[in-house]
Amino acid sequence: MSAVLSTPSMPAFGPTTRLLTPRAWTGVFAALLAVLVLVPLLNMAVPADSVFHLSDYAVQLTGKIMCYAICALAMDLIWGYTGILSLGHGVFFALGGYAMGMYLMRQIGRDGNYQSDLPDFMVFLDWKTLPWHWSVSDSFVATLLLVVLVPGLLAFVFGFFAFRSRIKGVYFSIITQAMTYAAMLLFFRNETGFGGNNGFTDFKRILGTPIATPSMRMTLFVLTGLTLIGFFLLARWLVGSKYGRVLQAIRDAESRVMFTGYDPLRYKLSIWVISAVMCGIAGALYVPQVGIINPGEMAPSASIEIAIWAAVGGRGTLVGPIVGAFFVNGAKSWFTQAFPEFWLYFLGGLFIAVTLFLPNGIVGLARKFTRNGKAEETKA
Repeated sequence: MSAVLSTPSMPAFGPTTRLLTPRAWTGVFAALLAVLVLVPLLNMAVPADSVFHLSDYAVQLTGKIMCYAICALAMDLIWGYTGILSLGHGVFFALGGYAMGMYLMRQIGRDGNYQSDLPDFMVFLDWKTLPWHWSVSDSFVATLLLVVLVPGLLAFVFGFFAFRSRIKGVYFSIITQAMTYAAMLLFFRNETGFGGNNGFTDFKRILGTPIATPSMRMTLFVLTGLTLIGFFLLARWLVGSKYGRVLQAIRDAESRVMFTGYDPLRYKLSIWVISAVMCGIAGALYVPQVGIINPGEMAPSASIEIAIWAAVGGRGTLVGPIVGAFFVNGAKSWFTQAFPEFWLYFLGGLFIAVTLFLPNGIVGLARKFTRNGKAEETKA
């Protein structure tokens, strides 16, 4: 334990290890190049009849998966590095999406089916005025604050009472599942003012600009890619700092951490809130690209899938959950078109196979082969 933790008097964010290896920096620069240059060029400059053209559908799908990858990265911070398995992170993703969806619904203005200043679903339900929680929904700045504050506040309140009560393991996973299920039931109700079963859709504009234009679609894609890269660098800095080493010590031996003078509550609560905010921002980026948000995003199965992405890619690696999100959702996109009735069987079989044969995920397997190859070269 002394190798992991120093004296409690040292600051939580003490000296860090090297942020990234040269090889990892190469990967980051390659990702930046792809997001800022390659994808926009292939989509907007290459003719549509060219074999090198990247379709609008591919851009939208990649943007959506990058939002999922942010959630998987957030899951890795709390599960892979802190040992807290959440099966309710879908609620934070959905709350960020709903905050952005409310703004986009107000941006429709009188272009809706009922040509009213109220969203169509409110007119249909014979509402006369906006509910109080819609009062700042026409402000983009206020919306950005809500995207961060609403998931963060819910995570803080929930996490404070859960961690203070020392709820751990499967019991914590169960209550997070109950949290997201309760939120889903709440948002299904028409009287809450969130669109009920249909949620929000038919968005027209964002910041006064039509949302369905190629330029706006590419702008959202680039913003999502930069956000994912930024969160990866933030996560790498966190886990490489003394703060991150305390998190890993809590994961491995929480009682011993307490005996050394640290308060696990502060560390667990802070990383829990950070991961929730990351999911909320992912949800806000997801909604304008996909064009819809409804209570289905809070379904327990959606939160379980986030954990699956992290497990398949390799938890405790940061890059692994991102790989897992792309692999699983890419396979899902193909399977649901080619063999729609077998997709869930494939997903279940994949999770079982990873659990039994690839405990360190895809990235762990790749690193194992890399180490073996280097060892053989050294022997030779």
